Amino acid sequence: MVLTEPEKKAIGTICLLAGPVTFFENILVLLVIASSVTLRKRPSYLFISSLALADTFASCFFTISFLDFHLYSQNDGPNIYLFKLGGVTMAFTGSVGSLLLTTLDRYLCIYQASNYKVLLTRTRAKLAIVLLWCVTIIISFLPLMGWRCATNFNPPCSRLFPYVDHHYLAFWTGLQLVVLFLIIVAYALILWKANRHETAMGGPKSGRQSVKGQARMRMDIQLARTLSLILLILAVCWLPVLSFMIVDVTVTLTNKQQRMFAFCSTLCLVNSCVNPLLYALRCKELRGELFALLACCKACGKNTLGNTHSKRNENSSGIRKKSKDQAVTDSNPDTISEVVDKQ
Repeated sequence: MVLTEPEKKAIGTICLLAGPVTFFENILVLLVIASSVTLRKRPSYLFISSLALADTFASCFFTISFLDFHLYSQNDGPNIYLFKLGGVTMAFTGSVGSLLLTTLDRYLCIYQASNYKVLLTRTRAKLAIVLLWCVTIIISFLPLMGWRCATNFNPPCSRLFPYVDHHYLAFWTGLQLVVLFLIIVAYALILWKANRHETAMGGPKSGRQSVKGQARMRMDIQLARTLSLILLILAVCWLPVLSFMIVDVTVTLTNKQQRMFAFCSTLCLVNSCVNPLLYALRCKELRGELFALLACCKACGKNTLGNTHSKRNENSSGIRKKSKDQAVTDSNPDTISEVVDKQ
């Protein structure tokens, strides 16, 4: 609660813009994957669903808790405050953990292409997601379960988070840095593999091989651009926040530094807003399912209007309710899965 009035307005504007957008983006991703039998069977999209779920939580928990604390200066008791903080921590820990699962999935797809479907089955993907969320929930609510400070801000309490012990903050920050390091290493290895494959394709080639080599080069360049963008966004959104947390463990932050941390914290919400665009909506298959879902919804809307008109006519002519229900059933469009299979 160190923000000035102009800073409060700026923070409120950022949260009220990014929060709802993040929520609707990730809900849309979850709906598309849930409505498609094809996508639900693939481990890659299960990991993307976990990421979208975590970012949905982040859009709700972070926006409400952050605005409640910094703008409305709610002076909650220790348990209520740590419960709210645990929800925010759970959302962002689950988001970064899901990013790691998505990265490992892509790593296995590149380095174990022949054994990929054997190594990463749907059952193993579900177990990995369940394990991730169990560990996430336990870690996030450790302060509420007792790993806390007895005082508000006095040492060894954090200056950034009331009632949070320095040792817990150091533990959580170190864990996030390790996860981000693993993500960076995995993407670096993927880029190295792509570059090595491109080099191995050098030398004299026939016309057909030359065309294939150029196509592969374009794919490698596109992959490099995508991964570079992912790493850049991760670094910009997370390193400032984690840096402030590391400094908070070692020295006492000033009010100015705490205000800077408040603005840097909103970058985590921006990361959750960008994740659907990077990991979900860039996928051609998911976009195809999205268009199929929108087409089906449009068809359902037209049929609903037609059925309403026909029901009124049937009521006026004295047709039985059973006959009306049967007419509505016969006029319903195919399910989403049927529409997708036909396409």
